[in-house]
Amino acid sequence: MNLEPKPATTIGPADRFTGAVYVDSIAVPKDAGQRMIVSRVRFSPGARTAWHAHGRGQTLHITQGVALIGTRDGTVIRATPGQTVYTPPGEEHWHGATPEDFMEHLAMLDDPSGSPDDDGWREHVTDQDYRAAAADQS
Repeated sequence: MNLEPKPATTIGPADRFTGAVYVDSIAVPKDAGQRMIVSRVRFSPGARTAWHAHGRGQTLHITQGVALIGTRDGTVIRATPGQTVYTPPGEEHWHGATPEDFMEHLAMLDDPSGSPDDDGWREHVTDQDYRAAAADQS
């Protein structure tokens, strides 16, 4: 058993995020066969991810604020603290805060290394598409 040291908070990189986003790593694979990755991610109002997909899916558990999660087919989910959203393997999506609220979630996924469905990071969600998604959910 180990008490893990707290890693420094990192700023979400500009090629993956729009706006101010802060990431705290909670769990990463440590031993052979492990794949679990967990991060606490905090979004300032209006901040969001770029379009992306995960080869083994992703679970988002909202802990603070109001989240918007959108998919390529135009579906947008508004989620609040205590709610959990799952995106299946390969589904392109984005997630972030509303224009008015900060948002924090736990992001949980399996390390996608070697997964045939790992599409990775895509283009940014445009301001126009983000505003339309936010307006539809207000």
